[in-house]
Amino acid sequence: MKEFEATITDLAHDGRGVARIDGKTVFVSGALLGEQVRLGIRKRHRNFDEAETLEVLERSPHRVEPQCAHFGQCGGCSLQHLDAPAQIQAKQRVLSDNFARIGKVEPKRWLEPLTDAPWGYRRKGRLSVRAVAKKGRVLVGFREESNPRFVADISHCEVVHPAIGSRIGLLAELIGGLDAANDIPQIEFAAGDDTVALVFRHLKPLSERDSQALVAFGKAHGLAIYLQPGGVSSVHPLWPEQPRLTFRLPAGEGVADVELEFQPLDFVQVNAGMNRRMLARTMELLDPQPTDRVLDLFCGLGNFTLPIARRVAEVAGVEGEHGLVERAAANAARNGIANATFHVANLFEDQRGSAWARAGWDKILLDPPRAGAEQVLEYLPRKGTDRIVYVSCHPASLARDAGLLVHRHGFELTAAGVMDMFPHTAHVESIALFERR
Repeated sequence: MKEFEATITDLAHDGRGVARIDGKTVFVSGALLGEQVRLGIRKRHRNFDEAETLEVLERSPHRVEPQCAHFGQCGGCSLQHLDAPAQIQAKQRVLSDNFARIGKVEPKRWLEPLTDAPWGYRRKGRLSVRAVAKKGRVLVGFREESNPRFVADISHCEVVHPAIGSRIGLLAELIGGLDAANDIPQIEFAAGDDTVALVFRHLKPLSERDSQALVAFGKAHGLAIYLQPGGVSSVHPLWPEQPRLTFRLPAGEGVADVELEFQPLDFVQVNAGMNRRMLARTMELLDPQPTDRVLDLFCGLGNFTLPIARRVAEVAGVEGEHGLVERAAANAARNGIANATFHVANLFEDQRGSAWARAGWDKILLDPPRAGAEQVLEYLPRKGTDRIVYVSCHPASLARDAGLLVHRHGFELTAAGVMDMFPHTAHVESIALFERR
């Protein structure tokens, strides 16, 4: 490994430090802005190199001791060594840079960043499983930071829901003792308010002994156990017979009380506390009125749709996954909400002929995946829509779509800000308000 000393002149969008060596950009894991480090080059590319920090020669004043003993080995977090205020500033800078560079826009007003509990927040995720012959045991965890082909050797996780994060070592021991130790590639976890579920993907049928061991583990630790022998539709409970995963969005801060039921592989916002704060801010920006007709695109289970319905004349949710739409409609019925309708539609295809797309909407809420909402913005918003709230999990696609709304559709980017949905990672979740000029 070739070693160099360098000054870190920037922080990349993935949380790595940026240095220049002989005119070439080097991305340095474990290094912070302003630090002088000794680094080792671990991978060379034509236009850039990748390196790791071997020694910090001059420390950043924002450097802190990572809480997790596995930081630097496990790739689940990239910013535990950076203090919380600096993490937020870095994410705000990423959002601002993307607006300026990609969308050629700037918000009139920056919103105060939203934050919540930084530890034990992750209620959804996937743990990799690997039986490692050289170690003579099974590893359960996230991928290694330096080599994503390998599973990090960890015993616990500080950011995962405590019911799971504190038991990762026990899960490894459990699987290591199964007949199917080599046939379980992953475990997905999902935490509701009262039930925490584990979904074991298995490539071959489980023996009766293995099934009993999984049930015993679930009973001992108060966890619901699901099996997944094939695709998503094959997921089914092993114990108990009918587990129920739910989360409640409590009344207050502009949000009416609703309860949503979901399946363990359904998309739900990873951070429950941040989801409640995000919902309150969305309501503040959307400003729903009793006479409003609102369109909620990429609605999922109705996380936004149902609270909005409590305050408007009509709301329609549109989502591409049939199962999510079914459960959203069931959640509406369960909460006694009759003014919400749901539609299945692939929003990455032209849907302008659909009745919901031709209708007039006072306000639109967008919460797309990383790809953004570019296709939808080819035919929406229609005349009469004067306010759009955009919740984003990818600043580049938000910036691109902001440019479309401002430069093509006649909107103004009134306000924007970051929401720390994934503390200690470089992931940037954000929200933006657009108003008709």
